[in-house]
Amino acid sequence: MSEIRQINVSKSGVSKFAILALAIVFAVGLFAVGFDQGHIFSLVYGEQAFSDLYLHELAHDMRHAAGFPCH
Repeated sequence: MSEIRQINVSKSGVSKFAILALAIVFAVGLFAVGFDQGHIFSLVYGEQAFSDLYLHELAHDMRHAAGFPCH
């Protein structure tokens, strides 16, 4: 009587594409919350975006919680 042995190897992990996508989302989010002073909206609104600071005001409390000084 012969015995058959089967070995199953499963490769479960996070794909490199998913890691890259999350890294890009993190980098853009960090820039938007921490460093943006009107740069993102200046593409649409022009120079007026630098004085209005829409993203700065929307993420104001998050900036302080993350340790970014803003005033």
